[in-house]
Amino acid sequence: MVLHDFDDVALEDLRLRRSAKWSRYPPDVLPMWVAELDVSLADVVTGELTDAVTTGDTGYAWPERLAPAFAGFAARQWGWQVEPPRCWAVADVMVGVGEALRMLTSPGDPVVVCPPVYTPFFHVPAEHGRPVVQVPLVDGGLDLAGIDAALAAGARAVLLCSPHNPTGRVWAPAELAALDEVARRHAVIVVSDEIHAPLTLPGATFTPYLAEGPRHAVAVVSASKAFNLAGLKAALLVAGSDDVADRLRRLPEEVAFRCGHLGVLASVAAWRHGDDWLADLRAHLDRNRQLLGELLAAQLPGVGYAPPQASYLAWLDFRAVGLEAPAAHLLEHGRVALVEGTDFGAPGAGFARLNLGTTRAVLEDGVRRMCAARG
Repeated sequence: MVLHDFDDVALEDLRLRRSAKWSRYPPDVLPMWVAELDVSLADVVTGELTDAVTTGDTGYAWPERLAPAFAGFAARQWGWQVEPPRCWAVADVMVGVGEALRMLTSPGDPVVVCPPVYTPFFHVPAEHGRPVVQVPLVDGGLDLAGIDAALAAGARAVLLCSPHNPTGRVWAPAELAALDEVARRHAVIVVSDEIHAPLTLPGATFTPYLAEGPRHAVAVVSASKAFNLAGLKAALLVAGSDDVADRLRRLPEEVAFRCGHLGVLASVAAWRHGDDWLADLRAHLDRNRQLLGELLAAQLPGVGYAPPQASYLAWLDFRAVGLEAPAAHLLEHGRVALVEGTDFGAPGAGFARLNLGTTRAVLEDGVRRMCAARG
């Protein structure tokens, strides 16, 4: 039984929000770009945050609560037995990626990323003095031969997006095992960003990179994407082996205290008590991904679309309709904001990413605007 109606948020109420999604563009633009959900928070999260603000509980975070809460969530969702002593709190997933690379590689070590991929994957390793080596996806899958060649040439880490952003691909256990075999052969670390995992949709099964036993790897997890908590700042590093755990123990204590207190409280509440809300959200996103396919087929049949297996980001192919920079065209002519495919690296020309984590009415309006922009 569905308990939560995610279509009950009016556009005029959404426009009262002051987050990046609703602040970047003028009010005549429909924002469908950054990965923020257009939903009301889970009641358990709202209650926890309201109690904290009402009692003036807005001090420094005490992040020890995060790991046990996530361990219970991971066991229920995926059967993954996470050991809390092998977890370290960090402010957010990309901060965690940076800290993992800093502790598990050396300055100058190249890092493999697989575009098209989440834009910070190109920037965060470089900020820590680790140059990026791009090994693009092939037909939506990992180019294991290309990764093998990059590691043989000196790369010392693989940064994996699992599930993948922007394509929505959920990696199969065999694909993860093959990547692990390549990484083991070259004795390199795999850093797996699993922020979208709780939003794996019907028809797909998410496999945590560390669920299959000890691996020389670290997973980075957070409640932020699934429960719309990105502004509250809390995430975890999870070590995949004793050696990785030993090295992460050298993290300075202040790294954990960069988490937001409200982020810790909200994440713990979500992981402990948010399963029913999350199940309803996944059902809503499943309906939206199907609806988007129907709308595109009826109004923009030349636009390529493979429904995402996870999360709420649609990777749209406009090459057949002759748009090399579709996001710029749609913004100018349709007043709808998407993210340009080239922001995710090559091959991204002719693609754009659309956020379908919204109401049915907003999604329908977005496609109408895209259709009008076609001219």
